[in-house]
Amino acid sequence: MAHCFTYGSLMWADIMARVSGGHFASCAAVLDGHRRHPVLGQDYPGLRPAARARVAGRLYLDLDATALARLDAFEGEEYQRCELSVRAEDGRSLRAWTYLYRPEFAHRLAPGDWDPQRFAQEGKARFEARYVGFDLVPPAAPR
Repeated sequence: MAHCFTYGSLMWADIMARVSGGHFASCAAVLDGHRRHPVLGQDYPGLRPAARARVAGRLYLDLDATALARLDAFEGEEYQRCELSVRAEDGRSLRAWTYLYRPEFAHRLAPGDWDPQRFAQEGKARFEARYVGFDLVPPAAPR
């Protein structure tokens, strides 16, 4: 079992459940030393290291290997799963997997910060329509 810190579309429990194939307990969490940028032409962000930056997100608890494999397949080649330390809303520091945007694709990131409220209001419906089959993502081989 492992935890997973999400900072974009997967912060929404309905999307996370469709992608991961399960429902997991979750809480608000913060990741220091990183920043999420809009991905050009997309409604989702990419996460990159950035000194003195902080990202608020959602921490899903106790994911199984099948859920992680499905997330790996969904995130695709632009993202790399990495284990980092995040701070849960109760102040605990926990190790969690998250998906960093690979440096070789950084040219696809827009300047500035990705806006979760804008995603909720405008981007979520487009995202769900664009990725209508993501609940059928076949699991990749576990890493």
